[in-house]
Amino acid sequence: MSFTIKPIAYVKNSRQKIEDDHWGSIISEIELVEEVSELALSGITDFSHLEIIFYFDKVSEDKIQYNARHPRNNPSYPKVGIFSQRGKNRPNKLGLTSVELLSHNERTITVRGLDAINGTPIIDIKPIMKEFLPKGEIKQPNWSTELMEKYWD
Repeated sequence: MSFTIKPIAYVKNSRQKIEDDHWGSIISEIELVEEVSELALSGITDFSHLEIIFYFDKVSEDKIQYNARHPRNNPSYPKVGIFSQRGKNRPNKLGLTSVELLSHNERTITVRGLDAINGTPIIDIKPIMKEFLPKGEIKQPNWSTELMEKYWD
């Protein structure tokens, strides 16, 4: 079985190449494609944060991981499966990031903290609602905390 998904928008920002860190200050515009009505964004400013689902279109097929690897190819981190990390080399090349909504103007929203480069296709936009946030304590391994130290700087 396969699916066809068309972008609903594209990213515009200053990041031209894939980098692993320093995404927190990145301001991005997400502009809807012509086929999507600007009315699709009606009411969006009632929310402070959004989830952005995007497609890692610059990741070549030969870089896709289907098994375990060291995160960021760092041998000091344990070998873990691709589904136990948030790397871009995923089988379906999907990214998901929670962002702060800064503004909305007709066909464009402006967000902070989207870890996608300029020109990245957006697959979906969802508002963050408290009721969908995790319940209870969030658990993660020490290597992931270390890996993320500079990610949002």
